[in-house]
Amino acid sequence: MTGEERERYTAYLKNKKIAILTLEHKWHKLFPQGNKPAAIASLEEEVNECVKHEGGLRTDIKDLKKLKKKLMDGIVSNMGDTESKEQIKKMEESQRLILEINEKLENYESELLELSPKLKTANTALMLETMDYCYKQMHENADDIKEIAEWIKNIRIELKKNVLRKQDKELRNKMMYTYMHNIFGPEVIDIFDLESNDEIE
Repeated sequence: MTGEERERYTAYLKNKKIAILTLEHKWHKLFPQGNKPAAIASLEEEVNECVKHEGGLRTDIKDLKKLKKKLMDGIVSNMGDTESKEQIKKMEESQRLILEINEKLENYESELLELSPKLKTANTALMLETMDYCYKQMHENADDIKEIAEWIKNIRIELKKNVLRKQDKELRNKMMYTYMHNIFGPEVIDIFDLESNDEIE
C-alpha cells in the first residue's frame, strides 16, 4: 500500500467506528501460529500499550471517585450542632483530600481525552497494515490457486490418456492371447502359460 493510498483510506475511516483489533479474537486468527509481520507486531504493541494505559486510567478514576464519595459522606455524617476539634480537623483533612482528588481526576480525565485519539490513530494504522497484509496474501493465494488448477487440469488430461493407454494394452493382450489360443491350441498355450504368467501379470 502506497503512502497516498494509506492517506486516502485514513480519510475514509476518519468517522468510522473500528473495534480495537487486538481485543478481537478473530483478528488474531488472521495470522496462523501467531506469525505477524514486524510492522503489524509493532503496531499491535502500540495499540496494546494504549489500551493498557486507558484501562489503568479508568480504574484510577473509578477508585478516586469512590474515595471522594466516601470522604464526602464522612464530612456530611460529622456535621452537627456541636463539632469537636477532632471532628473539625477530620473534616478539614477530608476537604484537603477531596481537593487533591479533584485535581488528580482532572489530570486523569485530561490524559484520557488525549489518549483516545492516539489509540484511534494506532488502531487505524494497525487496521490498514492488516488489510494490506491480508490482500497481499489473498492475491498470492489466488496466483497459487490458478497454478494448482492448471496443474490439476494437466494431470487430469494425462490421467485420461493413461487410462485409455492402459485399457488399450489390456484389450490388446486379451486379443493376442485369444488368437494364440486359437492358432496353437490349449495344450501348447498351457506349456507357455506356466513359464510366462508371472512376467505378464
